[in-house]
Amino acid sequence: MSLKKTKNDLAWEKLFLKKNILSVIKSEGNFRISATEINEFREARLMTKFDHKANLPEIFRENKLSILPVTRGDYVIAPMEIYKDIEFDENEPINFVVLPQYLQSLNTNHITSEAAAISCAYASGMLEDFLGAELLPTVTGRMSSDSFSFKVDCSLNDSKIDIDVSNSQIEIDGGFESLDSLCLVEAKNSISTDFLIRQLYYPYRLWKRKINKSIRPIFMIYTNGIFHLYEYKFENENEINSITLLRKRLYSLEKQEITIDELLELSHTTTQIREPKIPFPQADSFERIINLCELLNDKPLTKDEITTTYDFDPRQTDYYTNAGRYLGLIKDSNRDDIGCRLTTEGKNILELKFKEKQLMFAELILKHTVFAEVLLLYFHKAEEPTREEVVEIMKEAGLYKINSDSTYSRRASTILSWVRWILELVQN
Repeated sequence: MSLKKTKNDLAWEKLFLKKNILSVIKSEGNFRISATEINEFREARLMTKFDHKANLPEIFRENKLSILPVTRGDYVIAPMEIYKDIEFDENEPINFVVLPQYLQSLNTNHITSEAAAISCAYASGMLEDFLGAELLPTVTGRMSSDSFSFKVDCSLNDSKIDIDVSNSQIEIDGGFESLDSLCLVEAKNSISTDFLIRQLYYPYRLWKRKINKSIRPIFMIYTNGIFHLYEYKFENENEINSITLLRKRLYSLEKQEITIDELLELSHTTTQIREPKIPFPQADSFERIINLCELLNDKPLTKDEITTTYDFDPRQTDYYTNAGRYLGLIKDSNRDDIGCRLTTEGKNILELKFKEKQLMFAELILKHTVFAEVLLLYFHKAEEPTREEVVEIMKEAGLYKINSDSTYSRRASTILSWVRWILELVQN
């Protein structure tokens, strides 16, 4: 099935054709392009921001290409490996920290920006605990990268590509200094499977030259009340792909005290509803549904905006927005300039404390008979139901427009994943 092309897809196809970019890359190894040239087809700011590999335009993905800024207004396109996979561990313990009681300007129920998340991480002592050092906030904001050169792995073979950077713009979300190091934080409020190494590497190279302390690059994700902290190291400062993970840890500002008895009670007391005439969910990560709601709580987004700014391709955008509609959390707008927005119920849930919020999400899931029955079967068996058992339950539930065994089997994966998410609310 062909995917609907984004505005970036269409604009880059025109640029590649006009500039003969593929031929130049084939003969010279890379193609240099200015923001002025890009602006002829679409605003360069929108055409060059690809925080995740899935955001890359189709013509880039097809030819294993990436793009990097090399000056204030110039970019290089080449077959470069510039993304790092994020290592998630569902069984990672969550550490509890608290904000000072006198703070009134930080609302833990309404952390909608990376800046607010960093402020909470610092004020709670989370960053100091993670790094094992006393910290003071220092550098932050936009600045020039100065000049440096580095090597990047080629995505077509085992060779390396030389890149020269001169006064490219960088942005540091948070900088914190200790007696012997400078911690540079890149923060995100969206879940992803990878990140753009440049966002850690360019600030690292700038400050490695400016001070004689060690530089500690930190990647932080905040979503659904959980802070995911990762510390990385560049084994070779002249090679961007020498990045390695040193440590990771999860933190929360609220204790998570959901018990198995509370889930049992919820499964018995939740009243089921009639199946909506909405495509049955095909979105295995419930955490990402919550995260999408958090992004929409900040402002409505078109599906094109969701695709180009989140770690999604267009098909996944449809899957996850439809899953939100299925649960009554997201609604579509008839206006193209708005697209998707949160429902009133979705907004109200996001304002709840952590525990109440998780239980409300679980209740929305269990209002649908098929999920409730699979959870009860899980409790009865004391182990995960088989896919075949889930399919049998699905066939009795009168699901909307599912009429083939292969479709039943694919959707069973989502049911098992959501039920697993509910059970994982109980901390061992």
